[in-house]
Amino acid sequence: MEGWGDLAHYHKRSNVESTFSMIKAKFRDHVRSKTPVAMANEVLCKIICDNLCVLVQEAHELGIGTEFEK
Repeated sequence: MEGWGDLAHYHKRSNVESTFSMIKAKFRDHVRSKTPVAMANEVLCKIICDNLCVLVQEAHELGIGTEFEK
């Protein structure tokens, strides 16, 4: 597998591509912003929202109680 490096590196790339695909499917594959800074902010917001969705889903599946306020 010349050019790909070791298998661990390849699997990291595979995980990243899977994550990007999941974000595109969940939050659409385009950005509405016009300026480069606004585009970057929009993409970062999509990543934060995806991370929150994953956390909520895993907490629910594992039965982990969440307490945000006391």
